[in-house]
Amino acid sequence: MANEKSTSVTLLERVRSRDQDAWQRLLHLYTPLVVYWCRHGGVHAQDAEDVCQEVFQAVAVGLEGFRREHAGETFRGWLRGITRHKILDYFRRRPQAQAEGGTDAQRRLAGVAQAETPLPETDDPEEELTRLYHRALELVRSEFEARTWQAFWRVAVEGQAPADIAADLGMTAAAVRKAKSRVLLRLRAEVGDLIQ
Repeated sequence: MANEKSTSVTLLERVRSRDQDAWQRLLHLYTPLVVYWCRHGGVHAQDAEDVCQEVFQAVAVGLEGFRREHAGETFRGWLRGITRHKILDYFRRRPQAQAEGGTDAQRRLAGVAQAETPLPETDDPEEELTRLYHRALELVRSEFEARTWQAFWRVAVEGQAPADIAADLGMTAAAVRKAKSRVLLRLRAEVGDLIQ
């Protein structure tokens, strides 16, 4: 299991105390989401990484000022607001291209290859949250034995009955419930209320 500090202090508190490992974990959790927001906001694929870096620079500078003072305020919402501002900055900085037309312009457009598959056009908070949970689970998975993890996954994610899992894994139903509890407790200790 990880050291006592990582299990007793939330990820956000550890980032605030300048814990480099915590910062890397925060980046692992939220970079894909920020890149998604950038792409969804119209930022070109080749520029999304740059905008993402600007977002996390702003997070590093402003994190001490982030507080959850009112119901409904979340880290994810705060991060989305920063991202929105950085996307606006991106569009303000971009030089406006002159419109071109004609056959030459059409040929150039046809010759431009799609850099990557476009992201799904969804702004579903539940989908965002699910992706965050999965990335958070990746962070703590290595801390558990395979059987414990399998018991947790099957009961918590797949919704299987503890008795069925217990029979398959050679455990008791109580041990399956305990495995689920241990992983969830560790997940809460790692990310605290960041994923709300």
